[in-house]
Amino acid sequence: MRVLIIAAVAAMAACASSGGAQEAGEGANPFPVERGSALPPPAPNGGRGTTPPEGAAAGGLDFGQWRGADPASYAPAFQERVRARYANQEISYIRADLEANGFACEQSGRLECRIEIMERQCAIDWYVVVERAGAQPIAGHDVMCLGAR
Repeated sequence: MRVLIIAAVAAMAACASSGGAQEAGEGANPFPVERGSALPPPAPNGGRGTTPPEGAAAGGLDFGQWRGADPASYAPAFQERVRARYANQEISYIRADLEANGFACEQSGRLECRIEIMERQCAIDWYVVVERAGAQPIAGHDVMCLGAR
């Protein structure tokens, strides 16, 4: 038993006297230190768009009565309004108009525009995708709530 205690004390003394730890400043730090480079916290709505109104937005796109609507029936109606509005329009016009209506758009081969918000613990998403010039827009609306059963 005494031998075990003496061995444990000797092992701790060896570790404490630089047996395994590097001193500060020795060797290269595997984690780069970039102080002040963190991204700012996200905006309360996720930073991806402002809450659209029920009915027509400032840019003229009709979002309809989306609060409390069943996504299974609202999404096809929203797509029909989007398709009617952008029928036979150029992609550049569609992008400018969607951005005027609060969408955030990205274009890399195809146009993808989206509004993402959080409201009453629900993530609500509107999207419009145009695959190529002359194609009908694909539009949709999704709702995902926290704590849903």
